[in-house]
Parts: sequence; structure tokens; C-alpha cells
Amino acid sequence: MRDLVVAVDIGTGSARAGVLDREGKLLGRAENPIKMNQPAADFAEQDSEDIWNAACTSVRTALERADAAPEQIAGISFDATCSLVVRGRDGEQVSVSPDEEPRWDTIVWLDHRALAEADACTATGHRVLDYIGGVMSPEMQTPKLMWLKRNLPERWNAACHFFDLADFLTWKASSSLARSQCTLTCKWTYLAHETPGWQHDFFETVGLADMIERGQLPERASPIGTDLGPLTSEAANALGLTERCRVGAGLIDAHGGALGVLGGFAGDVDSIDRHMALIAGTSSCVMAFSREARPVPGVWGPYLGAALPDCWLGEGGQSVSGALLDHIIRWHAAGGEPNAQMHRRICDRVMELRAAEGYELGARLHVLPDFHGNRSPLADPHAVGVISGLTLDASFDSLCRLYWRTAVAIAFGIRHILDTLNDRGYGIDTLHVTGGHIKNPLLMELYADAAGCTVVEPGAEDAMLLGTGMVAAMAAGLYPSLAEACVNMAQEGTTRKPDPIARRRFDRDYRVFLEMHKQRQALDAITAD
Repeated sequence: MRDLVVAVDIGTGSARAGVLDREGKLLGRAENPIKMNQPAADFAEQDSEDIWNAACTSVRTALERADAAPEQIAGISFDATCSLVVRGRDGEQVSVSPDEEPRWDTIVWLDHRALAEADACTATGHRVLDYIGGVMSPEMQTPKLMWLKRNLPERWNAACHFFDLADFLTWKASSSLARSQCTLTCKWTYLAHETPGWQHDFFETVGLADMIERGQLPERASPIGTDLGPLTSEAANALGLTERCRVGAGLIDAHGGALGVLGGFAGDVDSIDRHMALIAGTSSCVMAFSREARPVPGVWGPYLGAALPDCWLGEGGQSVSGALLDHIIRWHAAGGEPNAQMHRRICDRVMELRAAEGYELGARLHVLPDFHGNRSPLADPHAVGVISGLTLDASFDSLCRLYWRTAVAIAFGIRHILDTLNDRGYGIDTLHVTGGHIKNPLLMELYADAAGCTVVEPGAEDAMLLGTGMVAAMAAGLYPSLAEACVNMAQEGTTRKPDPIARRRFDRDYRVFLEMHKQRQALDAITAD
């Protein structure tokens, strides 16, 4: 019986695949690493063939672990980081790297080489900026393509296909050149609520008048879960599936996570604006839905249909969160390699220190976590991190105190975004968390206590795979709509309420956090004179 689906989730460092049934149960899962090239500061590149191969290996292994036959798989879909893939006329790889090695054809989402180009986009004041929080981010595709055209013109001339990574994977799987409404709306300045969706005058203004034609970008985006056709024979062989498997238009990885934790509310869009998804790993992404458009300065969107059909989406986030804790471990004299064992050792010691010192632990340490800019709600890619309260103590316990206070700052960053959204009409009181942070007990506690929200930890083993499995189920025809797939495949989570005593203590520290933002701005103003 063809009633199973495959979901593929491409993160920053690995490709994951899962086999799910029509109720959303994960039957088998596998993961494989993907390579990254960092030829200079703020540069990050990947090999799209390496990503595809890692995805294929993960799918074949997940099938084995699920004890599922290829004939049982009705559909497949992909979520991926919002990285940019460049291909040539015949689909060959085109390097985006200064070192000219052809395999590095993908600019990773977190690459910040295009800061100047992002500033130039913002300076246009074009109305497309109204749907990305008012400020262009270097993590979006327009500035990355501007950088490519300005700095590597011969590669630009060789390029004939531009893909968001999720769309590249559906192209590899089905040969379809369709692009997802999620990817184009969120990262390419496509306005899904208008016809035409592309604003050609904007691209002419920033020197990319030929981008749409050169990149073979369609005039209309495809809604998430659109059936793009069957797997090609080559793709079916590589994935270990059959040519009867249907391919669904995919989405950005964080949006897959949002469906995985909030999809159960797809049938109740009138109250969905009380809930916010937090997809937290290397970076953190927050997503809030509403029936009507709610523009918020410093928050990407509002995007129509970028995750749930007929819902507007506001998207904020932190460019580094888990990566910041890794950095603190590497940076401190008592640190080292930030592996799972080191994080666990630090968390255990923080718990012991807190048992003795309570919430006064590291009380004079204050951190602004903007070490890689402030994505939301300030939308300032030039922002820098700040640590106040350092001493000469280089012991392991001093590392634990700094780690704890950095975790507090990460939670305050989420509270800052949440407060900004609520000031603009949302009523968010519940945070649905997924991603690597659910393995960190300090962060999970702080998301409730420091952010002051009820926190729901997902019942699904892997919410990203669940959300993308919902998309695959729609494409396969297991459900007539994405909303019905979401409601029927949703998994119930566990709830944590905030501690009111802790909240009062953190309210004081949050005032310090906001004051530090003002002081940093004042210092920047003085040094700019």
C-alpha cells in the first residue's frame, strides 16, 4: 500500500531524511554530514552535489531503518536552508567562490559577503522592503546575486539557473524548474499577494534587470506541496525509490519546522496568532501566523502563503544562538571543543552553581548576543556583541557563569522579538520550540522563565521532518490540502509553564539588556563622528 512519505531536511551541516506514515509517525530516520568551505571571513560555501548525495544516502538508510519498501513511498518533499545554488546552461556547477573551484556552487545562507549590496538594496527605499521588515539582509538572495555579478562577472555570465536550495533539490528530483512560494516570497522579494509577483523595477534599480531571465525563474511561484511530477528515473535510482513517487514543492527548513510544531492549528487560524514557533539550532528562527497582514519593522514579512495557505507569516530570528554558545566555549581559556559532552558538562555545573547561588549566578555579567548582527527586531546586520562584567577569572566556573548569562541573553533576544510582535497586534503567549535547543535544559528553562511564555516541546521526534512530511503527503494525494495534512499528522507536545518568581528576577535583567542596546547605539554614534 502506497501510504508512506519521505521528508528530507537539509540543515547547515547535515542532510536528514525520515520515513513517515499518514498519521505523522516517524518510522525511520538517518543523517549524513555535508561539507562547507570558508575561504575568507564572512564567506561560507557548499557543494550542491555533495548535498544531493548526502540527501540520497540519508533517504536510502532511513528506508532501511523504517523497514519500508520503495513501492510504499507515495511522495517526497525537501526543506533546506535558504542557501543560493548557481548552475550553468546544461545544469553544470558554476563556482561562487573566490578560489574558483567549480564544486563550490552554493552560497550558504549565513554567508555575509554581501553586506554592502544589502545596504544598497535598503537605500533604494523600494516598497519590496515593506515586506522584509524595512531592511535588506545579506542572508537573502538579491544581495548575494548582486555580489556575484559585481565581483565574479565571468561566473555571472556562465550562470543560467539560480535556485534556492530547496528548489534545487526538487529540480534534481523531478527536473521541474518550478520554484516554491515559500522560497521566492521569503528570500527573493517576490510578492505572492500581488500580480505580477516580481517587481521588475526593483531589480533594474539594483543592477539585476537580467536576473529573472538568466536564472530561469518563473513568473508565478508554486504553492507549498504542489505536485511537481514524479521522480525521474535517475533520481529514483539515487534515492532508492520508484518513479511513481510524487515530488512536492518544498520550503525553507525553518518553515518546515514551523509546520511541524504549529500545523495542528491550521484548522483554527483565528487563534493561531497566540502561538509562535521557535526553530532553534545554530541560529534561531521565530515564526508567527495571522489571518491578516501585520507588518512589523525589523521582522521579515508579512509573507502570504509562505508556510500555511491563506495565512500571513512574520519571521524573525537570531543569526547565531547555538553557534554563539559554541563560540563562548572556544573563546574562553577553560573551554575547548564545543561538542555535546562539553555542553552537558557545563550545563551540569551551572545547575550545581545555581543550587548554591540561585539567580544571582553571574549577576553582574550581561551579554548582548549580536555577535553576527541583529536579524530581529533591530534588523541591523552590522550590530556587534557586547559582554559587560568580565574579570581576570579564567577558571571553568567562570566559563560556566558566562555560558549561563549568554544563554539568558539568547532568551532575552527572543523576548525582544516577541514583545515587538505583540506591540503590533499579536497576542503571543505560547512558544513552540524545536531544533537542537530542546537538548539544552538551560535554554528550555529560560525560554519559559526569561521570555515569560508557556513553552511547548514537540511530541514529534523531528519537527522539521514532520512538517516536510506533511508537504509530501499533500503532494502524494494522501490529503486533499496542506491544512488537512497538517491537522491530521500533528503530534501533541509537552508543556512547561514559566516560574513567576524567576520572571520577576529576569524582568530586571531584561531592562539592563534593553539599556545595553541603547548604549551600544550611543557608542557607535560617537565613533562614527
